[in-house]
Amino acid sequence: MLLFKKAFFAGLTSGAITLTFRRWQKPHVKPGGRYRCHPIGVLQVDDVRLVTVADLTPDDARAAGFDSHPALVAYLAELGPLAAETPLYRVALHHGGDGDRVEGALDDALTADDVAAIASKLTRMDREGAWTAKTLALIGKHPRVAASKLAVKLGRETLPFKVDVRKLKKLGLTQSFEVGYELAPRGRAYLAAAPKARKARARTRRP
Repeated sequence: MLLFKKAFFAGLTSGAITLTFRRWQKPHVKPGGRYRCHPIGVLQVDDVRLVTVADLTPDDARAAGFDSHPALVAYLAELGPLAAETPLYRVALHHGGDGDRVEGALDDALTADDVAAIASKLTRMDREGAWTAKTLALIGKHPRVAASKLAVKLGRETLPFKVDVRKLKKLGLTQSFEVGYELAPRGRAYLAAAPKARKARARTRRP
């Protein structure tokens, strides 16, 4: 579990903060883990390693959201006296999207049946005008770009565009950020597999 004071929320959400240092007796998180951090969403841990106070650098301090190396050391000292050899856990992380993604959005191990089921649902969504493929491709090409700017690229109004993206999110294909969207692992896997699936179906239909 990762807890942060409110002062760090903006930096974590924007990606300005990519490190945190913890005075744990043992690691509470693991690389690759995704942890909810209310209210900013999900934080994904990239690396966890044991260091000492003497290892800290000014670059570490800035990446952890502090103005200076002394400010970081002073913050860590709030939990008790520090010495050069005091151990710390150095946790590298990044903002991993909103915390209400649907179950399965992180699943990128899609079977042929999974791909076919997603394709069928997208086809139904396209009945009143094809938009799903263009929207997924646009989000994939322009991650974390404001919805208003993405909508313009498709010649659409912002609100209807956002409503449609939420439909894709319900399928586990996209995830939302403070600004813009990204393809979820499931969405990336589907886009990679869909062309192959279409070719396979075409081959089976040949006389």
